[in-house]
Amino acid sequence: MSEQDFFRSALSDFTYEAASGGAIRHLTDLGYTVKQISEKLTYPTPYERVRGTVWQQLLDTKVVLTHEPGSGRTCGKTEYAVEHDKYGRTSYRLLAASGEETRAIRWKVRSYSRQIDGSLAEYLAKMCERNGEEGAYIACDFGMWQRREPKKLEAAMQTLNERQREYISGLIWEDKVCYHRLNQRMREIMVKLYETGQYQGVVYFLQTEEKIEIN
Repeated sequence: MSEQDFFRSALSDFTYEAASGGAIRHLTDLGYTVKQISEKLTYPTPYERVRGTVWQQLLDTKVVLTHEPGSGRTCGKTEYAVEHDKYGRTSYRLLAASGEETRAIRWKVRSYSRQIDGSLAEYLAKMCERNGEEGAYIACDFGMWQRREPKKLEAAMQTLNERQREYISGLIWEDKVCYHRLNQRMREIMVKLYETGQYQGVVYFLQTEEKIEIN
């Protein structure tokens, strides 16, 4: 990259951060979808750039993890390189992330049973109350479905309501299992997918050190 291109890119990033970056992160923390955020911005900001900022904020606040919860490694600080082509279009390239080492949890592993645990919605709500939403995560395969099984993702999206579809499709899911904090919105999404036979996965509860397989 020439010095002039570097300066232009740096200026563009500075302008973006001043005009939109803080607002996007704030709205992300409030639970807005990428589409909602894009519609609220007064400064013209490319949709893909909004997506990149939202995803980074979810990683930074550990709403999304890219390593298994309790594995002894957190997601650390994941960074994306912002790149611009000759037409001014913005894209993002994933850089290596440095993970922080923490104590690995020795999980108590078992399978969810409707007969024992009650409905999945009630069970997840009860466990989130016990562990706190920040201590509960669910495995998500959306990025893998998007790249490897698009028909499976399409079928899953048809099950969800419009706002739920907006949320899932707006995120830049990586091509591997990611782990999303089990907040109310994600509980509702996963329960709906499970009840229509479109979710099998694992839920992690950090405080009680339980790893629940949902089949």
